Amino acid sequence: MTGTIFGYSEAEIAEFGLTFGLTAFILYMLFIIGELAWKSKAGKTGTIVLFLVLAFGMVGFAAKAVIKKFWGI
Repeated sequence: MTGTIFGYSEAEIAEFGLTFGLTAFILYMLFIIGELAWKSKAGKTGTIVLFLVLAFGMVGFAAKAVIKKFWGI
């Protein structure tokens, strides 16, 4: 057995799942934050605060991707 699934190694499948799966999850979370702001009638300032505070943790994931691309890792 060669250790591949459909021609892809386990590492390639894991990287694909982490990159695209987590990106899809983050986009869904942004949708939820927007829905929360709309249903609570937060207004412009409240919506900005919600997105800044609740989406701040996602910045690290995006920064990691940019750093990997910039440094060629």
